[in-house]
Amino acid sequence: MTVVSPRRTGALRRSPLADRAAELAAGGGRDVRLAEEPFLTQVNLRVHPGSPAVARVEHALDLALPHHEPNLVSGDETAAALWLGPDEWLLVGPDGRAPHLVAALGEALADSLGSTVDVSANRTTLRLSGRMSREVLEKLCSLDLHPRAFTPGHCAQTLVGRAQVVLWQLGPEPEYRLLVRNSYANYLASVLLDAMAEFTGR
Repeated sequence: MTVVSPRRTGALRRSPLADRAAELAAGGGRDVRLAEEPFLTQVNLRVHPGSPAVARVEHALDLALPHHEPNLVSGDETAAALWLGPDEWLLVGPDGRAPHLVAALGEALADSLGSTVDVSANRTTLRLSGRMSREVLEKLCSLDLHPRAFTPGHCAQTLVGRAQVVLWQLGPEPEYRLLVRNSYANYLASVLLDAMAEFTGR
């Protein structure tokens, strides 16, 4: 996808899979679908979970930071905090939200140890959905993705094929987001399309 950047008038941004949008759409079917969701806001947040700054951060976000149990997500696909580690979260939202988030979090962390970094340009996102999408992922990922172990509102840093991704289950269909470094996006799209072929009749 190519869009005009909201940050610089007239500037064009091109997503890593812009040239493959039609291929991704054609590679899916009724039981499994794949599409790119480019340009999502992604902000990395580091703060000690016991710090008094956490309450200010949560107030600024209007969102609780999941920190009582690993690999959880709070919020929804329009505004979410993904647990990446004991003192690390990835904040995900719509395109163009990063400057606001970084400024608000900077104020919340003003007198505390912590950091906030806009990493939106680091990754693109693939959305895999449909009733056979878990079976597709199970061909490529060693995580236990059965509903007894991985459900909507869970995330994990893992390998899908040979690409490191942040895997996030959105819904029970099931439906997933795979956040992947731009340099691995084409590889990941290819291995997912190949794994989907069994279920799409290609």
